[in-house]
Formats: sequence, C-alpha cells, structure tokens
Amino acid sequence: MLGAILVILMQGGFILLESGSTRMKNAGHIAGKTIVTFGIGSLVFWAVGYAFIFGEHANFFVGLSHFFYSGYQIDGTDLSSSVFFLFQLAFATIALTIAFGGFAERAKFSTYVIFSILFSVIVYPVVAHWIWGGGWLAEHGKQDFAGSTVVHLTGAMAALAATILLKPRIGKYNKDGSVNAIYGHNQVFTALGVLILWVGWFGFNAGSTLSVADGFFGFVALNTNLAAGAGAFAALLISWLVLGKSDIGMILNGALAGLVAITASCAFVSAWAAVIIGFIAGILVFYSMRFFDNRKIDDPIYALSVHGTAGVWGTLSTGFFATKELATVGSPGLFYGGGFHQLGVQLTGVVVSGLYAFIVSFVILYVMKKLMNGLRVTEEEEIIGLDLSEHGTYGYPELIAKEKIS
Repeated sequence: MLGAILVILMQGGFILLESGSTRMKNAGHIAGKTIVTFGIGSLVFWAVGYAFIFGEHANFFVGLSHFFYSGYQIDGTDLSSSVFFLFQLAFATIALTIAFGGFAERAKFSTYVIFSILFSVIVYPVVAHWIWGGGWLAEHGKQDFAGSTVVHLTGAMAALAATILLKPRIGKYNKDGSVNAIYGHNQVFTALGVLILWVGWFGFNAGSTLSVADGFFGFVALNTNLAAGAGAFAALLISWLVLGKSDIGMILNGALAGLVAITASCAFVSAWAAVIIGFIAGILVFYSMRFFDNRKIDDPIYALSVHGTAGVWGTLSTGFFATKELATVGSPGLFYGGGFHQLGVQLTGVVVSGLYAFIVSFVILYVMKKLMNGLRVTEEEEIIGLDLSEHGTYGYPELIAKEKIS
C-alpha cells in the first residue's frame, strides 16, 4: 500500500517536471490534464485494464475475467488483492503520463481525454499482460522487474507516435534545420519534480517485491538509488566534456534515465552493476536527446530519451548483468555464464513491445486526428497559450496585466 501511495505521488513529480520544463503560459493546462487523465486512467483500469492484464481465460493479447473489479474476486475476500490492484493501477497511470510528454504545449485538451481511454484499454494492458500477466513473454522468461519495458518504453513509444503526428511546436526548428531551444519557465520546479520522482521510485521498484518478509526490498531500493546517482553524475560529466558547462537540465534527465534503466534490473543485479547501468543510461540520454532534436522530433519533456532509450538499455542490461542467485525470473546474464539466451529474450521483448505500443498508438492518434479535425490547437491558440485558449484562465494570473476598472 505504501508503494502504491509513493507511485501515485509520482504524478505530482510529473506535474512539476513537465510544467517547469515548459512555458508558463501552459502551466495550468499541464497540471490539470495530469490530474484528469489520472482519474480517467483509474476508472478504465478498474473497468477493464486489470482484467485484460491479470484476468483468466486469456488469449494471446489479454485476459478475460474480473472486469469492473470488485476488490475481492481474486482470492476470496483477501484484502491484499485490493492492495495489489491499486499498486498496479498506479503503474498503468504512470505509463499514460509518460506518453503525454510527447503531446506537451500543442495538443487539444480533448486529445488527452480520448487518448487516455484508448491507451488504457488497447495499448498498455496488452504489453503488461505479455510480461506481467503470464503472457507469452513471461513464459519465455522476460525480465522486467518493475517496468522499464512495460511502463516506460510503452509510454515513450506512444509519445513518439504523438510527436510525429502533432509535429513540432511553433518556433522549434528553423527552415535550415537548426534547432531553437525552447526553455522551460522554472528550473526549480523541474528539479523538485525530479526529486519527488526519485523518492517515488522506491515505491516503484522496492514496492514491486510485494513483500517485506526478508527485507529484500531494501536491496532493490539500494540498487535504485545507486543507479540514479550514477546517471546524474554521468550526465554531469558528459555535459562538461561536450558542452564545456555543467547543464542542469541534463543532470536532472541523467538522474531520471538512471532510474528508468534500473527499473527492469533492480532485483536481478549486484550493486556494482546498478552503478554501471545508471552511468551508461546517463551517457545515453545525452546523445539520445541530441539525436531526436537533430531529426526534428520535438519532444518537450524528453520522454523519448529518458523513458524510451533508457528503458531499452535497462531492459537489455539484465541480459548482461543478471546474476545466478538473483535471476528468479529467466536466466543469468552473459557475464554470469548464461550466454546470449537471456539477452535474446530481452531484445525480443523490447522490439515486440515497442513496435506494438508505437503502431497501435499511431493508428489510434491518426484516426483521432481525422475524426476530431486535428489533434492540435490552432496556431493562434498555441501562441496565446493553452491555459487561456483551452481553459479561459491563467496558471499565473498575477503576471497578466489587467485594465483597472474605475
């Protein structure tokens, strides 16, 4: 239950991270859509999401029992099943919030609402069922302890589909292909958001042990913290070396990349390996952000790099570093005598899950675009800001000059 509360609190971290990383004219919009989509995601998970992931009578894609979960259907009247339900609900809604990083500063509010429903029904439950619900990837021994693939890569692939269909924000790229930086309005918000996410990750990873009996959750928490620290330090070093300055935003994203990367492997690897995994993630996120920018893929919150690239690396890392003693799922990694078998399983899971999430999300958004007369606000509305154009109010009303009424 504590783990569920910590993961839900991560939504607050995302509010600060995303609003701080974007312009103040969109701050209220970003905060509001996070709350409403968490609510929508919760209702959909209750109605069908849990059933599709963990239900019985499963087909290749989903389970088919326990719809409109009542809280006592799984093991009689066992309270723990309700706690497990809430814990899994928290994960499903985090994947949705990650996906919306690719929508920021240009999508209609209605786009968020409709995609929340469809992503929570069609996209996330299928990947989660394959890996966590006893599906075909679970049968092959796919290692993803807390969701580098299930949560982070799935959300990132939906974000990629959105960035392609929505196209870049006004002013992001010049005609010659050069990139204009669009700075966020509050780096303190962004840093506080990262810290809240860092703390919430102890619920994310350590909570996924689902037990306090032997204290193993403490080891998982240790690995989580080491990887985050290594990711932040690596991002600091690479920004110093390449840019000549210590980039604060890069350091923050490095910490998040380390957290995303260790999410798959936190229960399967030794502490020294957690440091290596986080460090590599911090380097990868630096070059990944530049890669997407150079290809005119406008990702305001860097969801593709932090959650996508780092999610892929984190998933693959168990194929190298999973130890014989800790590999309670699947097989040991390459460096522990397991050969290439587990690495192959991990790679298969990444490719299939990533393609599924991207293709289905792209199709959903493409159909929505045709039926809704576009996913994006008008040019005038984008320039004005989504707070005013979509909601008729301001996130920072005191900054707007008002005529005095005599």
